[in-house]
Amino acid sequence: MMKRLSGNREMLLVVAIVALVALIALRFPPFVTPGNLVNVYNDSSILIILALGQMAVILTRCIDLSMAAALALCGMAAAMVNAAMPGLPIPLLILIAMALGTVLGAFNGLLVWKLDIPPIVVTLGTLTIYRGLIFLLSGGAWINAHQMSPAFKALPRLNLLGFPVLSWLSLAMIAIMLLVMRRTPLGRAFFAVGGNPHAAVYTGIDVGRTRFLAYCLSGMLAGLSGYLWVSRYAVAYVDIAAGFELDIIAACVIGGVSIAGGIGSVAGTVLGALFLGVIKNALPVIDISPFAQMAISGTVIIVAVAVNARSEKRKGRVILKKAEATHG
Repeated sequence: MMKRLSGNREMLLVVAIVALVALIALRFPPFVTPGNLVNVYNDSSILIILALGQMAVILTRCIDLSMAAALALCGMAAAMVNAAMPGLPIPLLILIAMALGTVLGAFNGLLVWKLDIPPIVVTLGTLTIYRGLIFLLSGGAWINAHQMSPAFKALPRLNLLGFPVLSWLSLAMIAIMLLVMRRTPLGRAFFAVGGNPHAAVYTGIDVGRTRFLAYCLSGMLAGLSGYLWVSRYAVAYVDIAAGFELDIIAACVIGGVSIAGGIGSVAGTVLGALFLGVIKNALPVIDISPFAQMAISGTVIIVAVAVNARSEKRKGRVILKKAEATHG
């Protein structure tokens, strides 16, 4: 039973989350009230959306370190447009933010595809560029709640059937990504390119174009998250979500997405983000210091990477044994 459980990453994460919540409840019982659990999920919603975009990129053997900076740039742009034209419909404003995010993602994708620059170098560079653009766009000034229209700030907080709209949006993104990954040629191409780029070419998949589309997807989700972040917290400034790219990558890694590409799942990614969300919501209420919180989060990431590496090594041995048996 334990062996079967350890072989199923998603089930293992569910057990870990339940155990973690149970332990926290012993120290702070109000944490497990239905209302608070809804809040924990809601607080994790933006991380879930971003992690789904990062998952697509990592599956293709790339990485996007600029997602948080793209979120900040799109959020600032959305806030500035709203401040200048408060009567603009919010759905149109969201589409503008998503379109800008897609352009930023496409820029990353083109540099990786056409110039063949390593993804980590490209996205480290664009991370800085996007942060710089926020400063140039805003002049270093903040946009505060009083400059934003009521409708702009209200959408993520609206309740629908007992859940905030922000939570419903994350659930919609999960459903869409499940459909993309399981039912579309693009989803299958993400896995094929990450699993074996050379073999993918022989099946007619354009590796560069697939990676480009993964970056476009991550940029689009960063654009959506930019609006959601700024409207939810009712403030926009240069350093929005600074360092959040590490949480995004951590959610993927904890969820079983292999940094080497080709391995991962939507369910695992969502659970990885929820696991981090529970930790970040729980540690302050049980009086763990911010420095200890960082250490705990870092330890979780290292353990997850080690588990992933060991799991991939085992799979490699199984494949090798099968190959030896066939040739023998």
